[in-house]
Amino acid sequence: MQYNFPLSHSQLLELTQKHATPFHIYDESMIRGNAARLNRAFSWMPGFMNYFAVKALPNPFILRILKECGMGADCSSLAELVLAEKAGITGENIMFSSNNTPAEEFAAAGKLAAIINLDDISHIDFLEQVAGMPEIISFRYNPGPLKDGNVIIGNPEEAKYGLTRSQTIEAYRIAAEKGVRRFGLHTMVASNELNEEYHIETARILFELVVEISQKTGIRIEFVDLGGGYGVPYSPEAEELDLAKISQGIKSEYDRLIAANGLSPLRIVMENGRMITGPYGWLVARVRHLKHIYRDYAGLDASMANLMRPGMYGAYHHITVPGKDHLPHDHKYDVTGSLCENNDKFAVERMLPELEPGDLVVIHTTGAHGHAMGFNYNGQLRSSELLRRCDDSVVEIRRAETLEDHFATLDFARLKNF
Repeated sequence: MQYNFPLSHSQLLELTQKHATPFHIYDESMIRGNAARLNRAFSWMPGFMNYFAVKALPNPFILRILKECGMGADCSSLAELVLAEKAGITGENIMFSSNNTPAEEFAAAGKLAAIINLDDISHIDFLEQVAGMPEIISFRYNPGPLKDGNVIIGNPEEAKYGLTRSQTIEAYRIAAEKGVRRFGLHTMVASNELNEEYHIETARILFELVVEISQKTGIRIEFVDLGGGYGVPYSPEAEELDLAKISQGIKSEYDRLIAANGLSPLRIVMENGRMITGPYGWLVARVRHLKHIYRDYAGLDASMANLMRPGMYGAYHHITVPGKDHLPHDHKYDVTGSLCENNDKFAVERMLPELEPGDLVVIHTTGAHGHAMGFNYNGQLRSSELLRRCDDSVVEIRRAETLEDHFATLDFARLKNF
């Protein structure tokens, strides 16, 4: 994979005069192009839609762009429902897939007329009590031992998500008895998966279940949500997913299982987030200190609070040093933040050009699960988010937090008489 940061060194230097580091920056034209690429790959399927996983990049400016690209929103919380609505995404263009869901969130999804994707058979009665039964409903299937997971999401048998096969079939019977007339089927079994056959197999498992549901209940499934999990190449050695291969494989299984059994048309939808925006976001930071003890450490003004994935999963993120790209990568650094945690590292023993305090560094592929997973441990303030528009201008789409923001939920005045 080529790591093409969209700004030259001089453009980045100029940008950092207006916007203090650290910040995340996204590229609109690249995101739009990638969204179009996914839509083209599945253009054989009438009604295809990707419900962008809001959790990957929960910013309404990004959601508005993706709405214009024909995408919906996959939401899992009240806040994500609000973001979708603010971006103009409502009704069946929202897929609400939550777990351990409180009553007020089911009610909010119902008011928006979102498609509610239930995570447990017991939630049928609960939903009816708190929001009433909708016209359309979906169930999240957990295939258990039929499917392997991966390191990020875990094995299905150990996951807290979804219904067993027997529960899924029974759930459709119960929902139909309660007046539901339209049905969907969903699964989500992996995250950041780069094996095309894995995604084709997921479709096959769902198509087989659609056939079984039809045979055992007489219920016609209107759509299958194949979930997300389409991976992106984080390291230079990794290859991009071949979307054409996945699409052709899914179409073959569709023709064999759905069309051949008289169950078409069956809409195919997805909920990819990372695959859409991940490669087109970058965390820009500055070297603050260099430390030389048992190892050499490059301490940045960003931390794990800005990008959790390396510390949480040991995930690789490529790092480049603008202005020093031509220099040999002959110095070995642990690239760190300032949190009081030893896993606060963006890279371990990474070969880079020789660094100096003040150098800018670009951490790549942070356009999904980057800023979104930020937190305030040690009183760290969350950074700003910038967007490079299609006309090459750069706008701030989220300002950086201030101390006033951080302390807004504390009443210091009460301390005086405490």
